Amino acid sequence: ITLLRHMESTACYFLAGSLRKHQFETCHSGRLFSELAYVISFLPYYWRAMQFDKCDSTHLANMGKYVSAMVAAGARITYSRQPHYDPLWFSIVLVTSVVPTIYQLYWDFVKDWGLLNRKSRNTWLRDDLILKNKSTYYVSMGLNVVLRVAWVEIVMGFRIGAVESRLVDFLLASLEVIRRGHWNFYRIENEHLCFRTNSVL
Repeated sequence: ITLLRHMESTACYFLAGSLRKHQFETCHSGRLFSELAYVISFLPYYWRAMQFDKCDSTHLANMGKYVSAMVAAGARITYSRQPHYDPLWFSIVLVTSVVPTIYQLYWDFVKDWGLLNRKSRNTWLRDDLILKNKSTYYVSMGLNVVLRVAWVEIVMGFRIGAVESRLVDFLLASLEVIRRGHWNFYRIENEHLCFRTNSVL
């Protein structure tokens, strides 16, 4: 989403001739530019949500995860545009962000990673583990929680300059790349173990 938003800004500056004149506020003050921010923020979640099988209830539940993320993204954009602190919008953003985060964490740990199994011989993990050091899994779950709540920076409403704001955007986007790579490792590990178990059966 961050990449797409920056592509939107870059295209606007070039098309409007603002880059040559150094009038960088031109695009951000335009209504069309502002409305496109919502579309761009929704698109990745929408594309992912539409990749489901209507006959599979698990796929429908997974789609709900992306729909709730779309609602949270829209609320955050609206909140970030409020000129002053608005307690109502703060509450809306908090609720619409916390609920999808819990939903996503559950899906990460239980569905994608196969962890948090109460009956497992490895406490709150799964029966089969590739990594020998079990503490790695617990640390990874903690790290995933921290990376999933990066949206708190938006809700806290830090008032910083334009340059610092871009650096924060870059940092948050980098953390998301790290989170996805980290998530991928355990997802593939779980898929591999499930495939191996099914092959033996």
